[in-house]
Formats: sequence, structure tokens, C-alpha cells
Amino acid sequence: MREILGRRRRLRLRRKARPAQLDAALTCATAWQWPVLPGVGLSAGGGRGDRGRGCACPDPECAVPGAHPFDPGLLAATTDERMVRWWWTNRPTAPIMLATGGRAPCALSLPAMAGARALTELDRMGMRLGPVVATPTRWSLLVAPYTLEQLGELLHAKDWVPSSLRFHGEGGYLVLPPSEVGTGQVRWERAPLPGPVMPWLPGVEAVLDALVEASNSAPDGGSRLAY
Repeated sequence: MREILGRRRRLRLRRKARPAQLDAALTCATAWQWPVLPGVGLSAGGGRGDRGRGCACPDPECAVPGAHPFDPGLLAATTDERMVRWWWTNRPTAPIMLATGGRAPCALSLPAMAGARALTELDRMGMRLGPVVATPTRWSLLVAPYTLEQLGELLHAKDWVPSSLRFHGEGGYLVLPPSEVGTGQVRWERAPLPGPVMPWLPGVEAVLDALVEASNSAPDGGSRLAY
């Protein structure tokens, strides 16, 4: 009995000591079936002045320090539990990168200030949103998977879309919480519900329509979602 209790205690201690990144990566990969891989991360020393720490990749002028795949590359993204455990056991602080598209979520992102305004306006409109990822520089609204062809047709039908929007679809990636990148901490502005249930995601057309409407509703005729 003492031996059994001792094993249980050691297991609890190991779970408590497990890095947050590993837990989060396992939830994404195994519970939600979102393909993930470790990002390049930040260099141990050095930085980019007041822009934070430098990227661990070879490019000294990297535009997204720490927040991109490098080795392994994006095609290595997986939902395999053993691979995810191996990656984050060896690199416990590596950022979590979501490979967007396919059967995985896609996203629309805005500069942080515009993103905050957008969420306020979409809430006022009664728009149901899925999870929202926030970094100090950009906010990303997760949406259901879409193809590049679907996105092209959708944008072609629009007279105008906010210039600050970026689209993260097939062949793209997105950094997920609780990663730390060159611009700072990544967090959930709107977190998925706790538990193993796959997060609900709105369609890209509904979110884009709402963002266009929100952008055009500025009282001075300008855009609420401008930089």
C-alpha cells in the first residue's frame, strides 16, 4: 500500500512540475486534434534594443523573433502525443506553433489596438466568437478551417476589407499561449472552455462580415479597425 501511495505521489509531483507549454501543447494536439510543433524560440542572450530578446534563428533581423517554425519546419506539425512529449521534454520553453488550415483552425488577425476595438464592437453587435489569441502586437480571432480558394472568393465579393487584417490559412501558422516570443507573452484574450471538448469556431465569412461592418461604423466615417 505504501508503495502504491508513493507511486501516486511521485506521479502527482511530476505532473505539477511539468512545464505549462507541454500541458498546453498536449491539449492542443491530443484533445483538440490541432497539429502543433515547437517554434524557434528566443536566444539565450542579446536582443533587439527596446523590442525585446532576439530570435534563436540565424537571421539577426528576424521580423518575428521566436514566433515562427525553424527546426523542425512547419510540415512536421503533428497531433501525435509521443512526438509532442519528446519535443517539449527536450525544449520545455519552446513556443507552441499551430499549423493553420486543413482540418485545423484558421485565423484573422489585427494589430492589438484594432483587435481590442473589434472585440468591443463585435460584442455590441452580438457576434458569437471563438477563442482569441493576444500578443502585445496582434490579436488573432480563430475561425473554422477554410481553403485559399474559399478565402479568395470571399475577398473578391467584398468591395473593401480593413487593410490591417491578416489571414492565417492553409500553409500558415499561429503562435499559441502560453508561449513567450520576442514581443512578449502570448495569452488567451478569449480562452477556450476548459476540458477536452474541441473549441467551437465561427465561420470565416461571418467573422469577416462582422469586422467589415464594425470597421465601417466609426462615427467620423473612418475605420474603427485602422492601425
